[in-house]
Amino acid sequence: MNTPPENAHPAATYQNPVLDNDFPDPSVLLAPDGYYYAYATQTRYKGKILNFQVARSKDLVDWEHLGEALPQKPTWAATSQRFWAPDVSRHPDGRYLLYYSAQPNDPLAGLCLGVAVATQPTGPFVDSGQPLLAGGPGFENIDPMRFVEPGTGQQLLFWGSGFGPLRVRALAPDGLSFAPGSTEAVVLAPRSATDYASYGYLIEGSWVHWHAGWYYLFYSGDNCCGPDARYAVLVARARAATGPYETLAEATGTAGTILSENQRWQAPGHNCLVTDAAGQDWLLYHAIDREQPTFDAINNEQGYSRRVLLLDKVQYDEAGWPHVGTPSIGPRPAPVTQAG
Repeated sequence: MNTPPENAHPAATYQNPVLDNDFPDPSVLLAPDGYYYAYATQTRYKGKILNFQVARSKDLVDWEHLGEALPQKPTWAATSQRFWAPDVSRHPDGRYLLYYSAQPNDPLAGLCLGVAVATQPTGPFVDSGQPLLAGGPGFENIDPMRFVEPGTGQQLLFWGSGFGPLRVRALAPDGLSFAPGSTEAVVLAPRSATDYASYGYLIEGSWVHWHAGWYYLFYSGDNCCGPDARYAVLVARARAATGPYETLAEATGTAGTILSENQRWQAPGHNCLVTDAAGQDWLLYHAIDREQPTFDAINNEQGYSRRVLLLDKVQYDEAGWPHVGTPSIGPRPAPVTQAG
């Protein structure tokens, strides 16, 4: 059993959503200033288009929306309104690295991966000047996540979607390019198009987490958005960060989902994971609120899915597999976080 540290305050309660705004594809980090910072996909917020959103919280429950993290678009995507799935993490030298997906200026080109840098978690982030990874069909090159291996400090970038596989490649020490001589590797392939029940036909939203001797790869599928949105969180695990990974579906003969929808929350997914001061793992993710499912999006599109920020506890079974269930409804015990 985990014992809360002496400087942790007693757990309170919370109720979903923890941020009742369109806040898709969240990524979270705990900064040295004691705040958790969360970042999300481009949206319209209070009438203004934000390329990437940033919010902060002391307790993972009460969030303050801070506005724009990337105020200046990169020159290679200056005409785009498609900035997706930011992942922000802190480099050992103190810089903050924002990896993201964006449509380049050529509207017919596939989405690219980019990277931007800031000295503070709030930004402003400044793009490195060129795509980290360009080309590729459609939207295969999206949803990046930087993972630093425990012990070795090796930096890896995971990404993938667009009915293709999830991939990984080593990053250079500064995090602004791939390591010289490195090549990408497939870590997980999508399942057959006929295997619709598995949620594994389109897979995306990689998030790698080290826990109890395993590397857990959380990912989502199949369709995040729209009136027919059907999305869930799945998981695989391996003894090495680059694999080989075994999915929960393969291990148990089930669909392999660890989080799926319920009567209030539609299409939950694209999670990040944070460990609280008591050592408890929590999933932060987006879902569509059936009570307010749409909003007027960045191009004044009416009927666009409104994906809000939710929080739920991760439990591990006797075999070490994580589970969440469905998004919580009603009050729940809150994470244990450091006293302010």
